[in-house]
Amino acid sequence: MRYRLEIRPDALADIEKAAEWYDKRQLGLGNEFARDVLHAIDTLPMNPLLYRVRHRRANVRWKLVDTFPYRIVYQITDDLITVFAVLHSARQERHWRKRL
Repeated sequence: MRYRLEIRPDALADIEKAAEWYDKRQLGLGNEFARDVLHAIDTLPMNPLLYRVRHRRANVRWKLVDTFPYRIVYQITDDLITVFAVLHSARQERHWRKRL
């Protein structure tokens, strides 16, 4: 099956906010963060079912970013992958549940 990918504005805002935070710590680190997260998102359509279901009723899954402590939170509906949050892995579930 070929999957389509949708990134919601809230998820893009999460990436931008975190990139700004990293840039304040070290110039250029925010760009590296954004690049790594977007690359991880771009790989989702290859095999989105690889990552286990974290919330069965809403069919929510997440993928961890290899180089930063962030997770990409997404749903699969038919052939559509919807990324609706990119959150620090220490954040609690309530932060992404509000976006369902």
